[in-house]
Amino acid sequence: MPFDVQDLSGTFSVTDIVIAMSLSFVLSALIGWVYRATHRNISYSQSYVQTLVIIGMIVALIMLVVGSNLARAFSLVGALSVVRFRNAVKETRDVGFIFLTMGVGMAAGARFYTLAAIAAVAVCLIVVVMHKFNWFALNVQRQVVKVQVPAGEDHTAAIQDVLISKTTEYELVSTESIRGGALTELFYTVRMKKGVEPGGLVTALQERTFGQRVTVLTGYDQTDL
Repeated sequence: MPFDVQDLSGTFSVTDIVIAMSLSFVLSALIGWVYRATHRNISYSQSYVQTLVIIGMIVALIMLVVGSNLARAFSLVGALSVVRFRNAVKETRDVGFIFLTMGVGMAAGARFYTLAAIAAVAVCLIVVVMHKFNWFALNVQRQVVKVQVPAGEDHTAAIQDVLISKTTEYELVSTESIRGGALTELFYTVRMKKGVEPGGLVTALQERTFGQRVTVLTGYDQTDL
């Protein structure tokens, strides 16, 4: 006769506990690996991925404890409501992975093992496909151009001639006096034309600004001559 754990919500066997916890661990770890493989930005956190695995297992445990007992479910909600999280989620995408892990943990804890496995694999495949084919990307790349010119003279027309020939659009953001008023620094946001390299834009602007410093910032890359 198998050993059963008796509680107010019903009966579940040790086998159910082992399967639910093991499955929630495996599927949560799969979700963590998919998150790691598809992460693009520099805000990756190992702690966050480990937390995903822990959340999946804890939710499965909670579902086993609650079972079908509504009174116990409301008691757990009240107990968990005192928990406060201070860390802000850095990306909206991270929230989706948290909910996915919780959903998989709930399904495993409720002993819907097939549902948990199919849902986790299906969503992970969708995430991988969206990452691989770069779905919904908006390719609007802008650059910041910083131009220094001698003070006392108006070089705006000369600079704009270059920007008109090298960019599809540009906008003057700010004008600042530097080096005790000896130089004026102009900041533009631009979208360079196809085939135009940052180095070419820098060279063209320096020809109009008497060799003064010109900087082009493109994302995290900087061309500074």
